[in-house]
Amino acid sequence: MNSEAASLRHLGRLAMALFLAYMAVALPLAAIPVAVLHWSGYGNGLAGLAVGIAFFSTILSRNHAGQMADTKGGRPCMRTGLMVYVAASLICVLAALPGLGDGSRYAILIMGRLLLGVGESLTIVGMLGWGIGLVGQARAGRVLAWTGAAMYGAFAVGGPIGLALYQQAGLGVLMGASALLPLVGLALVQTIPASPTHAGGRPPFWHVLGTIRWQGMAVALQGVGFAALGAFLPLRFIHAHWPGAGLGLTCFGAAFVAGRFVCGHLPDRIGGLRVALLSLVVEAAGQYLLWIAPSPVLALAGALLTGAGCSMVFPALGVEVVRLVAPAMRATALGGFAAFQDLAYGATGPLAGLLADRCGYAVVFGLGGACATLGAGIVLALLARQRGGMT
Repeated sequence: MNSEAASLRHLGRLAMALFLAYMAVALPLAAIPVAVLHWSGYGNGLAGLAVGIAFFSTILSRNHAGQMADTKGGRPCMRTGLMVYVAASLICVLAALPGLGDGSRYAILIMGRLLLGVGESLTIVGMLGWGIGLVGQARAGRVLAWTGAAMYGAFAVGGPIGLALYQQAGLGVLMGASALLPLVGLALVQTIPASPTHAGGRPPFWHVLGTIRWQGMAVALQGVGFAALGAFLPLRFIHAHWPGAGLGLTCFGAAFVAGRFVCGHLPDRIGGLRVALLSLVVEAAGQYLLWIAPSPVLALAGALLTGAGCSMVFPALGVEVVRLVAPAMRATALGGFAAFQDLAYGATGPLAGLLADRCGYAVVFGLGGACATLGAGIVLALLARQRGGMT
């Protein structure tokens, strides 16, 4: 087997390990709001906070994860993240212990979710640094696409499975399963070789964020629709008495993964900005359809469009980010870029929950559509600047 084929094979194993590990995020994603709403005195705002708070700890740990991946390598970074996933899920198991008050359950759940965010940061940034180091910067778009396909493939499968597992066996069994799968992922990556690290100066993290700020703002605006869908689409189905509360997540995830595999090569070939612009327009259409959908069929169609649109925004803009920084700062830049998206994920949960309390679940998707439209405007401006020969 030649080195290129071997590198792609290693990348495939990394993606499979990430798929299994990300089930620790995906399995409880739809179930946690449902569980919290069953506790006395807990509404949509606190339910959304329980989902979104993991993204805040992810944001705070992105710089550390990027530095670790750039200086020590993506391999130790990703392996550490997988072990943190296990620990976080085991903490959440404690929230299901009998005899605890609802306040104690919520506090334990928040602790586990915070640690889960750290695991997510280390695992994903580690895989990006490891994968690009193995296959080369020229295939950065493929690494980004496969990383997202693994994550949201888990999201598609894990959402309905986790909701069903919670309904049948409870929160403790659900979180126990979430702890087991990252261990399998850790076993898969044991024999994959380390990728090389790069020497070079390290500018301050805030300087890096300034360099990629417009790409980061666009991906953050894309993330609002995703976060709204992940936290509140099952609740909208349940509230409207529509069947298949978990099916919308599957439709989103299936379209997302299909988009990554079918279009994953496009940012490397035709440029990230063009791909991102079209993707944001499609996402906006899907969110607006979810907003006005009078039936579950049209809501599922909106979820499909949202998944297809969200699919390529991160890898498309990520290719542009990689081109803006030196190799020694690649993982740090990608970690900072992802932090913009994490901020959107973390803020959307509680804010959209408060909006849902006052205006209903449908309105949160109108917010997602407006944000995706604004993101498309930013990318359009970047594309015009690029065509004008500006940097």
